[in-house]
Amino acid sequence: MRARRASFTISAAAPNGFPPEEVPEVAFAGRSNVGKSSLINSLVGQAGLARTSRTPGRTQLLNWFAVDPPTGDSIAFVDLPGYGYAKVSKKTRAEWQPLIEAYLGDRGVLRAVVLLVDARRGAEGEEQDLAAWLVDREIEVIPVLTKVDKLPKSKRKPAGMAMSRALGIRRNPVLFSAETGDGQDDLWRAILRAVSR
Repeated sequence: MRARRASFTISAAAPNGFPPEEVPEVAFAGRSNVGKSSLINSLVGQAGLARTSRTPGRTQLLNWFAVDPPTGDSIAFVDLPGYGYAKVSKKTRAEWQPLIEAYLGDRGVLRAVVLLVDARRGAEGEEQDLAAWLVDREIEVIPVLTKVDKLPKSKRKPAGMAMSRALGIRRNPVLFSAETGDGQDDLWRAILRAVSR
C-alpha cells in the first residue's frame, strides 16, 4: 500500500503559520534519530519528500504534506520536530515544546499521532510522557516500532509488547522497517481507520 500522490505543503515555526484546518491530519512524532522521515517517505513512495539527514534533529519546524492515501479522500501528514538527541541548543528545544503542544492540543482536524520508537532502544521517558499526554487528551496514538530489520525476527514481537507496556497503551504496535517495507500495509490500515472516524 502506498499513497497515490503526495507533496510538500508548508512549514510553520509558530501557530499563526499553521495552514487552514481543511482535511484530516495525522502527525508523526518520535526521537530525532528514530527514522521518521524515512517512514513518511516509505508510506508515500517518494524517497525525498520528507528530508532525511545524518544529523539528528534537522526537522525544526512543523512540516505539512498533502497526501492522497491508497483509498479515500485527501489527508495531511504533519512531521513534528524530533526530540531527544537533537543537536540543537537547549533554547531551541525549549521553544519546540510549546509549539508542538499548541499543535497537538488545539488542532481540530488532528485524527491521530503516529508515535515512533526505535526497536533497538525501546520506549523511554520522553516517549512515555508524550503517550500519557496524548491519552489524557483523548488523542489516538498509533504506536510504531521502527527499524525492526535490525532485530532478529524472534525478538520483534516481544519488543513490540514491551513497547506497548512501557507506553501504557493497550494496542499492539506496528512493527515497521523502511528498509524492507515490513509493516507498511499495517500502518496504512491504522491511519485509514483513524482518519475515517
